[in-house]
Amino acid sequence: MTGTDMPEETKGTDQSTPKPNEQKLAAEETKTVEVSASAKPAELPKPAADAAKTAAPTAAKPAAPAAPKPAAPGAPAAKPAAPAKPAGPAPTPWASELVARFKARYGSGIKEASTYMGQNYLVVDESIVMEVLRYLCDDEQFDYCVDITAVHYPKREKQFDMVYVLYSFTRNERVRVKTQIADGKAQPTASGIWPTANWLEREAFDMFGIKFEGHPDLRRILLPDGWTGYPLRKDYDILKQDTGWVKANLGIESGQ
Repeated sequence: MTGTDMPEETKGTDQSTPKPNEQKLAAEETKTVEVSASAKPAELPKPAADAAKTAAPTAAKPAAPAAPKPAAPGAPAAKPAAPAKPAGPAPTPWASELVARFKARYGSGIKEASTYMGQNYLVVDESIVMEVLRYLCDDEQFDYCVDITAVHYPKREKQFDMVYVLYSFTRNERVRVKTQIADGKAQPTASGIWPTANWLEREAFDMFGIKFEGHPDLRRILLPDGWTGYPLRKDYDILKQDTGWVKANLGIESGQ
């Protein structure tokens, strides 16, 4: 059958064209989809919305720094903190041939051999101090006694450090010898080793009240003979002085 033989109801009709009822149905479906896409999302019931809001974390605000409290009118300004006190110098061990000879000779009688601020010193037992001084003069050529003095520690059992400062011209070397003695105990004189010890020991007697056994002329050298007290002791009240002597000899109430 040819195209010309087709029935009249099929001639000129496009088989792919939807029928009117199908077109209307498709249009309604498209409209429904568009309405669904543009619809607002369903809202939660009120209790559920409140619970969700409560559960949501809230960012905490940072605490504001406290403002400095103003000083009261007329109040003194706060003093800045004092800087930490720096550590002072400390003694270091003194090692030398001289120290080795002393330790070999006197053993435990040499209690310490140290250097402090560039100065060498020996701490020796009280029982051998005069023997050590004699050895330094005769055998080690420390032929000059520079000073004999003391340091007072009133709270200590042996209150005084006796200090002998010696010098060797031959060696061009200085050394200190220290020992501890109790208050009131006489110390042997060194004036038989070095003649200069005579006046140095008199000064130690005058300022500290230390007596030197065997000294040829032990009396005050700076203060008058009748003076009471020893000014370089740490328990001596320098403001009081010897008011009796001052009044009797100077005719005034105080020398201050």
